[in-house]
Amino acid sequence: MKILANDGIDPLGKKMLEDAGHTVDTNHIPQEELAEKLLAYDAITVRSATKVRQELIDGCPNLKVIGRGGVGMDNIDVEYARSKGIAVVNTPAASSLSVAELVFAHLLNGVRFLYDSNRKMPVEGNTKFGALKKAYGAGTELRGKTIGIVGFGRIGREVAKIAIGLGMDVVYTDLFEGPKGLTIALSGGIQVEVPIKQVEMTDLLKVSDFISLHVPFLDKPAIGAAEFPLLKDGVGLVNASRGGVIDELELVKALDAGKVAFAGLDVFDNEPTPREEILKHPKISLTPHIGAATNEAQERIGEELAGLLIENLKK
Repeated sequence: MKILANDGIDPLGKKMLEDAGHTVDTNHIPQEELAEKLLAYDAITVRSATKVRQELIDGCPNLKVIGRGGVGMDNIDVEYARSKGIAVVNTPAASSLSVAELVFAHLLNGVRFLYDSNRKMPVEGNTKFGALKKAYGAGTELRGKTIGIVGFGRIGREVAKIAIGLGMDVVYTDLFEGPKGLTIALSGGIQVEVPIKQVEMTDLLKVSDFISLHVPFLDKPAIGAAEFPLLKDGVGLVNASRGGVIDELELVKALDAGKVAFAGLDVFDNEPTPREEILKHPKISLTPHIGAATNEAQERIGEELAGLLIENLKK
């Protein structure tokens, strides 16, 4: 069968599919050309860039499988595709650790002002070294602070494990009842059960020194105009889930007012053209939607996705 990996696939996954007898095309087809060209394929894999909506599904009755390399499937009309007999699969576990580590890259970046010092040191470091040293000399430690995790699926739990390893207290909120503890694997095969606390969203906002969001796309921001006043003064926010989960314009206001000390953003409202107020703000640590973009995660995603495609194309 012919498979279009429209947003790419790791070489390991491509080889697995080819060894199973399938043809894999990794040449990207622009969204506006998909309706015509997808007719030549039996399956498509996407990441977050390509959208597979009802109109495209209706126009491609040849499709047997839609694969999403990653967690969220907001860019696919999943239930509609399944109602047409098309298998829709994703790889929710493969990138969890990579995203969680990026969260802490932003947190550590934020508490030591690296987002700003890396901008100013190249242009002022040789003339205003002392002033910069003073400006960035009031950092804080993560140990002993409380991190609030909004959404406690696979990624949220990996964030919690790293936080516990750093000596942080963890609270979380979720739509469903979650665990009262997490098992942390230490070196030497030692495992430790650590208690954690599930709370209501409003309580999480009030007690957290740092907040990390891990929820799917929502009808309205999880943290918007009504929620910002509830936050602790000087809180740090990280969004590595979906654009729109934090109201960006309200975030800018909160940063300017000092309510929020810093933010770390990997996702944006208007991808791939984020608004300038966000990109140029001196208190925001920025990455271009690279949460799952590690070599290890891409290999795991490719391997898991290939296995799912092979299994479903047999049916």
